[in-house]
Amino acid sequence: MAAPRVFPFRFAPAYRLAGLPFGVTGATTRVEVTDGQLLVRFGPWSLRSPVSNVVATTTTGPFSFLPTAGPAHLSLTDRGLTCATNGERGLCIQFAEPVGGIEPFGLIRHPAVTVTVADCRGLARMLHRTRPRRLRR
Repeated sequence: MAAPRVFPFRFAPAYRLAGLPFGVTGATTRVEVTDGQLLVRFGPWSLRSPVSNVVATTTTGPFSFLPTAGPAHLSLTDRGLTCATNGERGLCIQFAEPVGGIEPFGLIRHPAVTVTVADCRGLARMLHRTRPRRLRR
């Protein structure tokens, strides 16, 4: 069993304050890649997917503060999940099969998740290296 590769979120001061009431802190946020699994933890929200389900990654941003700060956000247009701790840059991870995350029962399925980790490029490389045949950048 390989040790997990952990990618911490990068917090901007205003996002740090907005996340506190929702339990979104440096200690409760991370993205882990290990043994073919991707885990996103964002305060009380979590998302898990086999890395083989990841089909593309795209660097995104900038983001507006109000629609992204605080808790995890559900896009009403495409059901994507946004876990933002800064407004500058994030990595959008797209899935072949949508996954649960915003609510505990998995009824709402997300075709993608955007995470604002400190090392977007490193996370994209890690996902690409783990599944090089199907993953698009």
